[in-house]
Formats: sequence, C-alpha cells, structure tokens
Amino acid sequence: MAWKPVGVVVAAALIGAPALAQQKVEIGHLADYSGPTSDVGKPYGEGVADALAYIDKHGGAGGKLPMHVDTRDYGYKVPQAISAYKEWTSHNVAAIFGWGTADTEALIAFVTKDQMPYISGSYAGALTDPVGHADKTAAPYNFFYGPSYSDANRGLIQWAADDWKKKGKPGAPKYVHMGANHPYPNAPKAAGEAYAKELGFEVLPAIQFPLAPGDFTAQCLTLKQSGANYAYLGNTAGSNVSILKACQTAGVDVQFLGNVWGMDENAAKAAGTAANGVAFPLRTSAVWGDKVPGMATVTEVAKMSDPSGTNYRPIHYLAGLCTAFYMSEAIGMAAQKGKVDGPAIAQAFYVKKDWVPKGLEGVCRPSTWTAQDHRPTTEVEVYRVAVGGPTDAPVGELMQKGVIKLEKAAVINLPRKPEWLGW
Repeated sequence: MAWKPVGVVVAAALIGAPALAQQKVEIGHLADYSGPTSDVGKPYGEGVADALAYIDKHGGAGGKLPMHVDTRDYGYKVPQAISAYKEWTSHNVAAIFGWGTADTEALIAFVTKDQMPYISGSYAGALTDPVGHADKTAAPYNFFYGPSYSDANRGLIQWAADDWKKKGKPGAPKYVHMGANHPYPNAPKAAGEAYAKELGFEVLPAIQFPLAPGDFTAQCLTLKQSGANYAYLGNTAGSNVSILKACQTAGVDVQFLGNVWGMDENAAKAAGTAANGVAFPLRTSAVWGDKVPGMATVTEVAKMSDPSGTNYRPIHYLAGLCTAFYMSEAIGMAAQKGKVDGPAIAQAFYVKKDWVPKGLEGVCRPSTWTAQDHRPTTEVEVYRVAVGGPTDAPVGELMQKGVIKLEKAAVINLPRKPEWLGW
C-alpha cells in the first residue's frame, strides 16, 4: 500500500495542491474476523469498514479529506496487534481503530508516547482516565463509544438490585461474576463486585469458563449449587451461548446479565429459548430497522457491503458504524483547523457536548468526552432478550416476526464518580 505522511495529506486536502490531490489520510483498522471473539468482532469490524467506505464515498472526513483504510484481521492475538501498530505508526497513520482489551491495554503506553488517537472496541475502565489520577495510568489518546465495561456492569447490578426489590424476595441477593481468566472479562470484575457489595449483594466466588465455546456443564452445576440469583457473563456471545444452553439443560434458575459483547440477535438465535430473559446493555439508541431519523443513513452505509440493503445487521454493526463516524468527524474538525495530527484529533473529541454524528440522530447515543474524563456516557440502557418460539429461521425474519425481541427494561443513570475514573 502507498503510505503518505499525514502533514502532506492535509496540505493536499485543504489547499488542493494539484500534484498531491489524490493523496489520502491513512487509517489503521484492527479487527478480529477469525479469532475467539470473531462472533462479535466481525459485525463490529464490518460496521467500521462500511462506515469509513461510505464517508470516503461522500468526500471523506469532514466531507473534504479522503481516507485510506488498512484493515488487519489479527485473530485476537496481542503480538500481531503490536506488530500492526508499529507498522502503522512508522508510516504516519492519522488514527487507529482498535479492538480487544488485552491488546488495547498493552498499547496504552505506545499510544500515549506517539500521541496516536486510538478508538477501540474495548471499553475497559483503564482507558477512561486521560490524566492519570491517583494510581491510575493516564490514557489521553484512548477513546471508545458507549459506557465502559465497569459502568455497564454497575448498571446491570443496579438493575438487578431494583429487580430483586420488585420481586419482594427476602434476604440479600447473591451475585457471581463468570468468564474467562482474561483481561477482557476481568476488566469490570473488581468494579462490579465492589458495587454489588455496596448495594447489599452477597458476592460469590467467580466461576471461570473459556472464551471459546465448549461443554460448560460443570460450570453450570457449580452455578446451580452456589445458589446465585444474578450471574454476570463476561465472555463474548459465542461462549455465552454454550453456557446458556448448558445451564438450561442443568435446570439452573438464575437471572443472567450479559456484558455488552455477550448478547446480540445472532446469539439469541443460536441459544434459542435459553437466551430468554437475559439482560444486557445496549450502546446504541436503536436496533436495525427502528423508525428513527438516523436509520436512513445506517441503511445507506450497509449498502457498501450489501448493495441490496436487505441483510439484517446486528447491534454490534451499528456500534462499529457509530464509532467510525465519531472518529471521522473528529478528523474532519481537526482538518478544518488546518492540522491533522494526534493532538489536534484528540482535542476535536472535546469540542462537542452530547455529540451525535450528523445524520445518525436516534441511532448513536449522545456522547461527551473531555480532557479530564474519557467516559463518553455513564447512562446504561438495560435491555432484555425475549425468545418466543423456535429460532430456525434467519435472524432478520425472527426479528421481523417478533420471535426474537430486544426489549428495553430500564435506563440506569450512574453518578459520574471521580473515584470510578480509570476503573
């Protein structure tokens, strides 16, 4: 590929130098299309890729700055992520779309030193503190869209506490964290358990199960014997489908709480009635096909990879799409001020309050980043899955007929506590 220095690209785009007119801003895009999180990584990555292609088709970032996107499937392997990052930065990319928690956290020091805007599919709390308060690591160039893993977990626990009260159950509810012993499912573990204790839950020992799908009968029997009332599933959807099915077979009576990557329409289809009732946080303000103003843009974006526009796009696709629009608008705002580099793009993220990308009203949740706080929102919308019959048909048909429904259960507005920053 032909890499171009960012400064030269800006001159060409903004001044229109004839000899440089075809040069573009280079963008790195790290995706998991083949690794253990590809079940959700693929639709998210496709959302990012389609959105960037659509934006480029309409003039590029800010409508004037063409982009060239280099997408790398790194299979969820940290060494490959670091290798791609080093290659991209050696060729002066303007920004990077990252993915996993292990690799994103491993790159914090590099990203900070290189002043590289890095918007990830990881929402780990460690990425939210741009200053480095107390003993926290500063992450001034790390961004993401949606509530942090920790805040999403806290929101689910708050919902669970309210749910317990509504049911009029006696005594303290029991809460358990479940997931692989890995940076991604572990990211919100301490924060969630601490908040559960604060709200009066009895916190049980965590139960581990791998990121890859498998036979989790043993874990389900442990869960059943524990007497847990609420169980947080920290893995991605594919692995969670396995445990939901196993626990249904084992007769486990528990309210499952899925993390943001732990449940979607495809997982509901795969799990069938075992997914019925699972609660999870939704990042966007809409799902595919909802009648909101921004859905027209979403439909056009989706045609970049599906000209027919008929393929159903799951919630992770929409989240990836929103993420791409935020970054491209930030690049465009930086370009308007005459300089596209790391500090300028980072500063552009701070310009707008309750920011919704143009044309995506009702789809992307309003977000606010500041130089002191990279939590874009502390509002958690809790949805529940409803599965009302056999799920043999295609996902789009199941959603259209209401066999699978994603139903809003609550909106939890968490306090923006300073002590939760970076955690």
